Amino acid sequence: MGTETPIQMGELELKRLESRVEEMIQACERIKEENNFLRKQQAALVTERASLIEKTEQAHTRVELIIQRLKALEQET
Repeated sequence: MGTETPIQMGELELKRLESRVEEMIQACERIKEENNFLRKQQAALVTERASLIEKTEQAHTRVELIIQRLKALEQET
């Protein structure tokens, strides 16, 4: 490195900077892809949660109806 001219040193620094910028661009692209994946996954989980809540409410309603029928049968006897 001792024999390089200022121009060569500047070019070397510029190449290093260019390489670092390229690495940052690639990292940003990976983060964007991961973010998109996570958003889709979150949307799917929100949909699944809503479905499970609905099923739970339906099951609760059925259980309540069964309890009412059992009470009615018990009162008849």
